[in-house]
Amino acid sequence: MAFLSFLGRLLFVSVFVLSAYQEFNEFGVDAYHGPNWISSAICRSKRFFPSFYLNTHAHACAIISMKHLILGAIIMKALGSLLFVFGSSFGALILLLHQAISALILYDFYNYDADKKEFAQLFAKFTQSLALLGALLFFIGMKNSMPRRSSKKKATKAKAN
Repeated sequence: MAFLSFLGRLLFVSVFVLSAYQEFNEFGVDAYHGPNWISSAICRSKRFFPSFYLNTHAHACAIISMKHLILGAIIMKALGSLLFVFGSSFGALILLLHQAISALILYDFYNYDADKKEFAQLFAKFTQSLALLGALLFFIGMKNSMPRRSSKKKATKAKAN
């Protein structure tokens, strides 16, 4: 049973590890500006940032350093995945925080009409992120609801004659 639990966590984390690896490989190529889809998604998501920071597209992308955001996402995925594989609730919290932030910014289906192709694609990716969030919440809930094992050995009772 313990092996199956470890294997399940390993397979679950493979989503985060593979995406972190892909972002790391692309990081050196366009490190100073970030991929266009990330900068455009952040600049389109004006409702999540104060308006005085996001007056224009050029100003928004100057304030928000894409290099640091991408590096932070890679670190969160890598560290959270490593800790989560070994059953740490802190690793699950790191991945939960990453998913909560990135799902709202990257998958902005709410900026498109429902009949557009982009809406369907972004909404599908957003619901997949919600499924990952749900699985992480389930893991944290199960981890906290399980009773801890006592390291004390039971005292042997004295035999009555």
